[in-house]
Amino acid sequence: MPQNVLLAEDDRAIRHALERALTLEGYEVTAVADGVEALAQAHRTPPDVLVLDVMMPGIDGLQVCRVLRAEGDRTPILMLTALVETADRIAGLDAGADDYVVKPFDVEEVFARLRALLRRTGSGAFDDVPAPAPREPQTSGTQISAAGLRMDIQARRAWRGQRELELTRTEFELLELLLRNAGIVLDHSTIYDRIWGYDFGPGSKNLAVYVGYLRRKLDEPGAPALIHTVRGVGYVLRED
Repeated sequence: MPQNVLLAEDDRAIRHALERALTLEGYEVTAVADGVEALAQAHRTPPDVLVLDVMMPGIDGLQVCRVLRAEGDRTPILMLTALVETADRIAGLDAGADDYVVKPFDVEEVFARLRALLRRTGSGAFDDVPAPAPREPQTSGTQISAAGLRMDIQARRAWRGQRELELTRTEFELLELLLRNAGIVLDHSTIYDRIWGYDFGPGSKNLAVYVGYLRRKLDEPGAPALIHTVRGVGYVLRED
């Protein structure tokens, strides 16, 4: 069955070009011009994935994101943005977006990110590529724990000590990958492949943005940092 994409983009030329490209790629596309129409359509016929422009008149893409997440809608959301500053990207993650593409974009990158989002929501983040064998983490049923962290994979909940963490879908999957491999340095390519299903190359800041945002949610005053950068290689979760 073709996957249904709800596309909201106020620039007519971009909207029509992307609608045509997605249709040729095999998606069923519903294209709208603003956030009000996007919310109405999402309520009327829930899509498999949303592609939202950030800057739209009236209700913008971030507001659409917040409304859907507040309603408990976990449909994956890909943001299209001309804003390239880290703070702008964090605002999108804060709103509940799963990923973003910076304008001007290559349509093949949009396709790759959509495929990755749909794989994760369809059959799980780790079905296609087996993870390295876990070492330090303790597992019990659907729960894993290490370095003072605990995750219930089935319930999609995570804690540091007694404090529950409020995580987006991507943050949860990134933390799960790091926790399953606690003490092991995971390189950038491995993390991109496991979480996004596609290596966006050394120029991409996508992973650094998500790691930074996850650190903000994990860090506690006076407590040791848990996610460490190994320069030129990648990241490792350990309690120093």
